Parts: sequence; structure tokens; C-alpha cells
Amino acid sequence: MGKKTKEARVQVIMECTEHKTSGVAGTSRYITTKNKKNTPARLELKKFNPILRKVTIHREIK
Repeated sequence: MGKKTKEARVQVIMECTEHKTSGVAGTSRYITTKNKKNTPARLELKKFNPILRKVTIHREIK
């Protein structure tokens, strides 16, 4: 029998924080992975928002 291991890497969805206040329709989301053991808090990265056409802060949702 194989040993069961807990997966440290999980997929997370990142959503733009500035998009909701801009009033423009649509949302900017990215899918990435993170290591739960090294970064237990919510992930926050600067990513390009194609709708606003600028780099904005994207936060992990759920």
C-alpha cells in the first residue's frame, strides 16, 4: 500500500481589487498555485488587468 500524503500545493483564484470600484463591467481573474505551508495567509500579487489596461493588485478569493 502506498503512503498517503497531504498536498502542500493548491490552486487559488486571484481577483482584481480595483476593478469593482472602477464601474467598468467584467472581472479580471488569474489562476495560480501556492504552497499552503509556506504562505498560509491570503496571497496578494500585482498582475496586469486587461480591462483597465494597467497593473493592479490581485487578491486570493475563497
